[in-house]
Amino acid sequence: MLKNIQFNKIILALFIIGIIIISGLGVFFLNSLGIINSRIQEGQVINLQEVQIRTIWILGIAGIIFAITGIVTAIILSRFIIYPINKLIKSAEKMTEDDKTGKNIKSKKKSDAQDLENVLGVMTTELKEKLSEVSTQKNQIETILLHMTDGIIAFNMQGEIILINPAAKKSLSIRPEDNNFEDIFAKFNLDINMEKIIYLESWTSTEQRIQVEDKYMNVFFAPFKNETDRPDGVIAVVQDITEHVKLDNMRKEFVADVSHELKTPITSIMGYADTLLEGEYDKETQAKFLTVIATEARRMAKLVTDLLTLSRYDNNNKIIQKDAFDLGDLVKKCQDKLAIEIKKKNHKVNCFVTADVPPVYADKYDIERVVLNILTNSIKYTKDGGEIKIYVGFVYNDAYIKVFDNGIGIPEEDLNRIFERFYRVDKARTRELGGTGLGLSIAKEILDKNGGSIDIKSVVGEGTEVVVRIPTKQ
Repeated sequence: MLKNIQFNKIILALFIIGIIIISGLGVFFLNSLGIINSRIQEGQVINLQEVQIRTIWILGIAGIIFAITGIVTAIILSRFIIYPINKLIKSAEKMTEDDKTGKNIKSKKKSDAQDLENVLGVMTTELKEKLSEVSTQKNQIETILLHMTDGIIAFNMQGEIILINPAAKKSLSIRPEDNNFEDIFAKFNLDINMEKIIYLESWTSTEQRIQVEDKYMNVFFAPFKNETDRPDGVIAVVQDITEHVKLDNMRKEFVADVSHELKTPITSIMGYADTLLEGEYDKETQAKFLTVIATEARRMAKLVTDLLTLSRYDNNNKIIQKDAFDLGDLVKKCQDKLAIEIKKKNHKVNCFVTADVPPVYADKYDIERVVLNILTNSIKYTKDGGEIKIYVGFVYNDAYIKVFDNGIGIPEEDLNRIFERFYRVDKARTRELGGTGLGLSIAKEILDKNGGSIDIKSVVGEGTEVVVRIPTKQ
């Protein structure tokens, strides 16, 4: 039926063309009649045979033009209109037959024109679904790249940027004028280029570490290929490893500090012990040497104990036994324990409980250790005759301890590092006073485990303020 419709369309087209040609010839024929009429009016003799011949020529030419035009029109319609439509119908019918639903769009009861419309409708629906799926996947990838903490940069074979996310721009400080591989990585003096990455797949140095200002970045380069398995460009993955580098440096510094802290007392013990073994000394000298050996041994034992304590906290092996207790009483007991040191330095120490403080809920032994450490530091680093004030109070859901002293103070640049292990503001003086450099580190670990906090403010030459917060029992 569809073919009949197509044939009717061709007949209609030929009919329209014939009308146009006949109209044109009619105009030509009327013009000829006008010429003959004018000759009759002028009295000229008209040759009927000439008129007949002219008419036959007109009709013959009209027939030839009509035939040629019809043939050309049929060929053009068949090749450029009918054949593509038939091909599209066959393809659509084949796609419809392969549909998983098993539905057959073609129906004998419907016209071929409606069949074509239905097939095109199905094709349009499937195309929309595919485009929607592709668009969804594209949006998902763009969202992932936008919120990734690692930087991603893709380069084509010419080294030009074809994709980059905000993390890469920020981590590598990429400028708007940096548009290709060389512009970005040449300033870092890397021994790497696009050719090595693409064509030397077994090359092992595709991972590079670079420093951008005060940050460290690890950049991994990898080639990607197209559908024909040919190299199509390079992807660079940028990872911020600043924290890893800092932790590694801290680990190395920690090992060096531990070695140094253990080496010093061991050297003293070995030196005095060897001296005693080399000859006989009077009892006074022997007592003096043995006192030094005992002092250094105790110092080394304290250092090892502190290290073991930190290790237990780091590995979560320390059992926290929380209980409710009165913080004001605990602080006063700690003050009493340090009475001898306070008296030696002639310090004036006052303790004030500023409010009705509810019981705190924490590990009593650990909190006592924190308070002793803070008071000991204030006593050590406050000159003779100095003043120390202790306040115990309550705010919101936390009890607090504030310790003020008018000691030597801490430089501002050191305040951010005083909780680091083995960090000392004055190493020589701290070692001389018997400190290990781990007291504040342990105090912070204890308070973190008990839900508390510690904060220190200080001014060189004026004194230090330490504030400890501990949760109360609700």
